[in-house]
Amino acid sequence: MSAGVPYWVAEVRERIWTRAERVPLEALADWDTDPAAGALRHRSGRFFSVEGLGVRLPGHPVPHWQQPIINQPETGLLGLLTARFDGVPHALIQLKPEPGNWGGLQLSPTVQATRSNYTGVHRGAQVPYLEQFLGASQERVVADLRLSEHGSWFLAKRNRNMVVEAGPAGPAVAAEPAPGFRWLSFAELRRLLAVDDLVNMDTRSVLACLPGGTAEPGPAVHRTEEILGWITGARSRAGLRERLPLDRLAGWRWADGRIGHDSGRFFEVIGVRVEAAGREVGGWDQPMIAPRHTGILAFLLTRIDGVPHVLVQLRAEAGAPAGPELAPTVQCTPENYDLLPAAARPAFLAEVLGAAPDAVRFDTVLSDEGGRFHHSRSRHMIVELDPAAERPEHPDYRWVTPGQLRELLHLGPYVNMQTRSLLACLDAAC
Repeated sequence: MSAGVPYWVAEVRERIWTRAERVPLEALADWDTDPAAGALRHRSGRFFSVEGLGVRLPGHPVPHWQQPIINQPETGLLGLLTARFDGVPHALIQLKPEPGNWGGLQLSPTVQATRSNYTGVHRGAQVPYLEQFLGASQERVVADLRLSEHGSWFLAKRNRNMVVEAGPAGPAVAAEPAPGFRWLSFAELRRLLAVDDLVNMDTRSVLACLPGGTAEPGPAVHRTEEILGWITGARSRAGLRERLPLDRLAGWRWADGRIGHDSGRFFEVIGVRVEAAGREVGGWDQPMIAPRHTGILAFLLTRIDGVPHVLVQLRAEAGAPAGPELAPTVQCTPENYDLLPAAARPAFLAEVLGAAPDAVRFDTVLSDEGGRFHHSRSRHMIVELDPAAERPEHPDYRWVTPGQLRELLHLGPYVNMQTRSLLACLDAAC
């Protein structure tokens, strides 16, 4: 870990923290938890709800299923404030505790807030540095993209990902960051990605939105227009989804204060009671999604005529707002496939998990979003193929360059959260 960061984490942990105690869903204060209501909803009508969803995807290995999903119909703000010190670009990072974080504090963007939070629905303290983003002049905006959230567990959720250069108050911001905030160079921040569960998912998403560095040394295998056509074709064949009562989902059971799948796999919907210090409010109750196992996210990486390419798939997820998006080579939780047909098992999983140690360029367990997911983690891997070896081909996959992924990020909602997370790791590994 970079010098000074462990001491900073230890010091901040004494005054900024959350503690989440699991409680029955029926015991959540300020939430309507009557199963007959068909959903878990906050009595204010704001924040989010947990609802039921039915999904139909003709031609998919699993053509239909039902599941709980989080409905949060508002756009959150994820923002990195940047400045240069002695010519070196830095980002203003906060150590933020979320109730579902593995390990408590994680390195978060300057601003990480839902619209309900930063408009004061919770009647708590104001979000620090919010004005740097909502009031930013156009010449200070480096990136401003409205991108999808975790499509398996959020219904059509998007976040505004922003990178903004410090404005007129920049010198004062740089001189005295607020408690819990610190300037880190982008190089240092990327090195910290190699530390398990330290750099949070939202920071990784915003890092992926930064403009690319050096130009790639040659052409891509597929033109960007071809990739866009591939996505459009898949979206035109996309399936259907329908909202369902939460207590009537096939294969799911509301019992013992939680909602779980009959197989004991996938995830649970649990209740938590949160105590907090250094947050906008000092405590609250909420439901959360708690996955049963650790996921795998992986890129296969190769160099084609000297140009780095990664293998991506088009993946349809239950809650993706615009249809299938570009996903990593492997995006799965292996244990969830034990009961599914062989055709449903992820392609290339064996190649990733069986890779020789000298082919593994990155291998770190990183946390998913901790505000709605409880102890959700995924092993992030980048495995490089021998350029002389035969490249795997698959009709639902394409080789693309990292530069193309960044280009597509700026063209629309084409690149999913997990791919953005791995793209940030790729910058750190290569």
